[in-house]
Amino acid sequence: QVQLVESGGGLVQAGGSLTLSCTYTTSQEIYALNFVDWYRQAPGKQREQVALITAGGGTNFPNFARGRFTIYRDHGKNTVTLQMNSLEPEDSGVYYCHIDLLLTMSDRREFWGQGTQVTVSL
Repeated sequence: QVQLVESGGGLVQAGGSLTLSCTYTTSQEIYALNFVDWYRQAPGKQREQVALITAGGGTNFPNFARGRFTIYRDHGKNTVTLQMNSLEPEDSGVYYCHIDLLLTMSDRREFWGQGTQVTVSL
């Protein structure tokens, strides 16, 4: 029903930047989008949220990402972009796009992308 495709991961040196994109497509018209967020998961660690953007454009970041990461949405292209600056080796992991929406007024769903690898080297 909803597919998310992430792109933009890769290898970067510490202090560098990466831009991740998440494009979502739907096989049916949806009632409303609630929010889109990005998560990451490093080996042996729990998945953690790194950025969120609401349908209204509000954003939220955990402390480790605030000031370094930016998230924005292109409505026309159904794309959400995560801009990551001043990357550190601790930012390495698989980054996942996640979407929370209403298929109908009473049918709330969430979908995940396949993930994209981010590796930050010293």
